[in-house]
Amino acid sequence: MRSRARNRSPLHTSSRRRGRVFTAIAALATAALLAGCSTSPAPSASDASTLTYAISGGTLSSGKMDIHSSAFQVTALVMRNSFDSLVYQETDGTFVPWLAKSWVVSDDGLHYTFTLRDDVTFQNGEKFNAAAVVANFEHVVAPETASADAASLIGFAETGGYYAGTEAVNEYTVRVDFTQPYAPFLQAVSTAKLGFYAPGVLKTKAAQLGAGGPDISVGTGPYTLTSYTPDQEIVFTANPDYNWAPEGSTHQGPPEIETLRFRILPESSVRTGALTSGDAQIASDIAPNTVSQIGDDFTVEKIAMPGLPYSLFLNQNNTQAPGGGVFADLNVRRAFALAIDIDPAVKTIYQGQVERAWSILTPTTPDAYDATLENSWSFDPDQANALLDAAGWTERDPDGYRVKDGARLSARWLAWTPVSDANASLGDVVQSNLKEVGFEIVRDNLEVASYYKEFEKRSYDLSDWSFPSVDADVLRAHLHSGGYKNGSSVSDPAVDALLDGAVASSDPAVRAGLYAQLQQWNAEQVAIVPISVSSAITAHSSAITGLTFDLYGQPLFYGASLTSAG
Repeated sequence: MRSRARNRSPLHTSSRRRGRVFTAIAALATAALLAGCSTSPAPSASDASTLTYAISGGTLSSGKMDIHSSAFQVTALVMRNSFDSLVYQETDGTFVPWLAKSWVVSDDGLHYTFTLRDDVTFQNGEKFNAAAVVANFEHVVAPETASADAASLIGFAETGGYYAGTEAVNEYTVRVDFTQPYAPFLQAVSTAKLGFYAPGVLKTKAAQLGAGGPDISVGTGPYTLTSYTPDQEIVFTANPDYNWAPEGSTHQGPPEIETLRFRILPESSVRTGALTSGDAQIASDIAPNTVSQIGDDFTVEKIAMPGLPYSLFLNQNNTQAPGGGVFADLNVRRAFALAIDIDPAVKTIYQGQVERAWSILTPTTPDAYDATLENSWSFDPDQANALLDAAGWTERDPDGYRVKDGARLSARWLAWTPVSDANASLGDVVQSNLKEVGFEIVRDNLEVASYYKEFEKRSYDLSDWSFPSVDADVLRAHLHSGGYKNGSSVSDPAVDALLDGAVASSDPAVRAGLYAQLQQWNAEQVAIVPISVSSAITAHSSAITGLTFDLYGQPLFYGASLTSAG
């Protein structure tokens, strides 16, 4: 981690007073514990051939089963079992062969040539070869796919992209071309989102990929999707022909666990209850306030995820508000951030399991995090009030909210359902804190399809999410003028130049310097307000052995086994 003299951003203040005690949040946390957690000991005996995994998965039934079109991490979590990648990224960040035996990057950085394995077949019997790679990458960038995350990963954009195409050199050699050097590409093709469907499925069932299911979600992976009941469960069965694990894998051949049963349980308390009662051997997205209740008979894995932390995105160009909305004014954006008492909120809501975020990249993001931003700003409602006064919001209505030119200072907070307990509690804190300075926050929680319609129109003032990524290039999607996830509607040529420069350089030091400038820029401009460092919290019974986790904190079942006694 680099060390530099600490900078003072406009958000840097001394905290003059603290917010009121978070009694309501503590009560809510206690209620969640009592409602959802059993104090039962280890799970009861189970069938050693079937592993049951409790996941949230509430968004999957909204057409989010397609790895090429869904930006949700849960899609990658589930589908990784059926979809392999060209390369595998080790925990130290290096890449090893997987479906590609080897690869060469041209001296000018414009061409990646992969030599593929010649012994791989899809689960429907089709051969994996260069033509299959071409078909899949063409599917990613096809307009009808409506890809966002996968298209960004491959370097494609309708304007300002770098991806130039993919060509089959021969049956087992494929070349991917770019218009400029594209340093994040190897990391991109190590993800499930750039995995491979059987070409026959792409030809005949492309329109059904979002719905997913048997004979639709067909890849080359160690497990075949054999049953899917939306909003209830997904069942995977071991692929008996699988024999192409990543180089260096401790396990080879078909997986030892015969069946993976993913139970979709959107409520965190229900997932925890399934685990402690023995109905599941593993559960993920464990609420931080329930970790201490799980018990010593289970192993809890907590992995701080790289990428963009859980943050609030302040939309500077609300398309349905005069002048772009309240956050078009820098003073209002700064006041909003200073008015939130983040430290006690994070400590109370997340029960010490999650750290407060200071930057738009997390500390575990390789070669990118700017530690000088730590402790560089704090809760300061007095300064927030002064900034709002300077912005002209000086009058108050009978409810205590600020008014200017007859309009109330109000921001619409758009979120998708289901909203987690932690996010809902954080929303309560933000609403309460902002009301103290006369700023109304109106929360609008929509089901996924409706949310995305509003998001695409940018017809909101505020939204929230986190976005895990091993490469800091995740900021390109969120801050570039052409970024598909640019929820703050940032359009700044200087920002675009920094992002483009980081993409083009293969020198980690150069990239780190550019990403540090971007983090400092956000501290000044407050396009994004970082709140907490997202952690993947997974708990599992001792019945599972050989379980490993990827860099995103997602469990990998290929090399695992299951005993009959938990």
